[in-house]
Amino acid sequence: MAPQRDPKPFGSGRPAKGSQAKGSPDKTRPQPGAKASRQRAIPDAVANRMARRITIATGIPTVMGMGVFIGSYLVVSRGLLDIPTGVTLVASGGCFLLGLLGLSYGVLSSSWEDGCGSWLGFEQIGLNIGRLRQSLKAMRAGSGSGE
Repeated sequence: MAPQRDPKPFGSGRPAKGSQAKGSPDKTRPQPGAKASRQRAIPDAVANRMARRITIATGIPTVMGMGVFIGSYLVVSRGLLDIPTGVTLVASGGCFLLGLLGLSYGVLSSSWEDGCGSWLGFEQIGLNIGRLRQSLKAMRAGSGSGE
């Protein structure tokens, strides 16, 4: 459940001018280098798991896409087959598109919890899409009521 927003208007939490002692830091503004209380970083274990899945899910199709160009060049230059240029472009484009989909798969199939999850992570996709939707709804609700 999303946290409730403070119904006070913007700036109402600030002390009146002159009510603050000279030289004392303003408690309402975040100090430089301090993280906001609502901002959370992705834990290292989760970030590493996502990076590993993204590397595999995008790397393999990307290498395949480049391999299509190289393979097509070798086959045509040696006179083994006459491959139309369009076929080469469509085949390599399909591999690159698969790599683009692999980027989303790498993020959504990773367990966002402390546990590792399964090897392929198919059961995590639905759960993570639900979390993403809830987060987007909370952001929309939060931005719409403040203005």
